[in-house]
Amino acid sequence: MTTSIDLDAYFARIGWGGSMSPTFDTLAGLLRAHMAAIPFENLDVLLGRPVRLDLEGLQDKLVRSRRGGYCFEHGTLFAAALEGLGFRPARHTARVVLIATRETSPRTHMFLVVPLAEGRFVVDPGFGTLAPTTPVPLVDAGTEPRAQLSHWMARDGGYWVLRARTAEKVVDAWVTTLDLDNPIDFELGNYYTSTNPASTFVNRIMMRALTKNGRVGVMNRDVTVWSGSELRQTQLADRAALRALLLEHFGFDLPEVERMRVPSIPEWA
Repeated sequence: MTTSIDLDAYFARIGWGGSMSPTFDTLAGLLRAHMAAIPFENLDVLLGRPVRLDLEGLQDKLVRSRRGGYCFEHGTLFAAALEGLGFRPARHTARVVLIATRETSPRTHMFLVVPLAEGRFVVDPGFGTLAPTTPVPLVDAGTEPRAQLSHWMARDGGYWVLRARTAEKVVDAWVTTLDLDNPIDFELGNYYTSTNPASTFVNRIMMRALTKNGRVGVMNRDVTVWSGSELRQTQLADRAALRALLLEHFGFDLPEVERMRVPSIPEWA
């Protein structure tokens, strides 16, 4: 296992040529560049491949092979890059509550908290379509803050909650107690997420890529393309169409998806 990250290769991957100082502007710029270059996707899980969290494996997949990944992969790689620049990110787990209650949702999401002179900021590059593209201040913003905010943190009992504003409503995305987690906690969550038959990631295609004018989201066969104020929805005809979509919007080719099993798509199971 490597103990350091190849920052030159990482910066080339995300197209970063900006400041190297551990400041808020650097953090915000790196987050945008990372998310714009490295998509969210769970294809290795559906292909039955192990999801590695060691830095050598992450750099081979997300940097050198120009693939994407999910929260544990994004969070671990981004944290290593930040530490290489002198930031001090803390790694945390959260319970996703978009479709499950706090009591039934396991700790299977990873995010970071970065302390700066201006305060502490939540950074979450691996939350898929609802991921905030800017650092979120770790302060209690209440139930309904300023309308221009897309994401904010709020206290609810013993939890911190990431709230997100969608086109239709405000939703609670995930909750956390802000315990400081250990590497084994992420390994455990990653193993459950990538292998448990009840895991959403084992049963569905879930992908997101940012574009110059918007983003592309995929949930099984449903494809949604946001371009400026326009929204276009289509369906994938077959696995070959999925492979073509990867080339067009996600920046990589993966021939194996033409034989991939997806349990929630009967004809692809």
